[in-house]
Amino acid sequence: EACVVNFLSPGDRVLSVNNGHFCERFAEIAERYGARVDRVPAEWGLPVPIDAIAERARAARGEYRAILVTQSETSTGVHNDVRAIRAALGDQPALLIVDAVSSLGAIPLETDAWGVDVVITGSQKALMSPPGMAFVGVSDRAWAASQRATTPRFYLDLGRGRTEIHTPNPSTPFTTAVTVAYAVHEALALIREEGLERVFERHRRMAQMVRAGIRGMGLTPLPDDAHAVDTVTVVRMPAGLDANEVVARARERYHVVLGGGIRRLEHAVVRIGHLGYTQPETLVAGLEALGRTLGDLGHRVETGAGVEAARRSLRAAAGRRS
Repeated sequence: EACVVNFLSPGDRVLSVNNGHFCERFAEIAERYGARVDRVPAEWGLPVPIDAIAERARAARGEYRAILVTQSETSTGVHNDVRAIRAALGDQPALLIVDAVSSLGAIPLETDAWGVDVVITGSQKALMSPPGMAFVGVSDRAWAASQRATTPRFYLDLGRGRTEIHTPNPSTPFTTAVTVAYAVHEALALIREEGLERVFERHRRMAQMVRAGIRGMGLTPLPDDAHAVDTVTVVRMPAGLDANEVVARARERYHVVLGGGIRRLEHAVVRIGHLGYTQPETLVAGLEALGRTLGDLGHRVETGAGVEAARRSLRAAAGRRS
């Protein structure tokens, strides 16, 4: 919301890359503040074709003020390729605004090198901290746009925050979530110690492990591997089975919390997160709980084969590293 009110004005044209719940929510926020939002849609579980995005931008002849992209669309498990989108846009004047809430710190996002203007993330995902802090990265071009934007803002005024942190006694405009700030500070120290490339590789290993386990059980991930994001795996449930029942049963009987589907996928999928501090044995326990839950509900799957496939994937990754 801060990225809408600081960089856009009522009546501005905006293009939304739209293939999931969080993409749509970003578009809805812009509409609430009076932006005229065009959507480039794709079926949930598929990426939006890069050529379609570029063509819509070209057809607008420079009228778009911003392009809204969610890099890690966790409602569907799809990775929207920010780098390719920016490259396809060429010299279009629109700001590229990226929702990186669940991707920053888990998968690559090179804001300056890729030409991203605004990036949003939160403390509670790959930064491994409690919820309560949001972070916004802003390019010089976006700061200039914020001077022209006329949407009213007070608490979410990023310019005010920028001013106050560049004073002799820097502070935030309002009360800081102090305990969360300390948590993020420690999490960043852990990330630096591990090394960012190793962090990315660890997320890839966890994602491959879970997808191997899911397929070993005889289940199907929603996006194909070429378009899957390394932060969450979305799993199709067997026909005739309500995914909400699976989530409730796994929690009550096995004390494992699976993510449910969202909106149009609410009853069709479960979601397994594997970002941040998630460890292999935690994911094995999640796979076992999922398999047993499906069996309890009358849908037999190969739980043991799935767990072994997950472990085999992890061993293979370890062998490649050595």
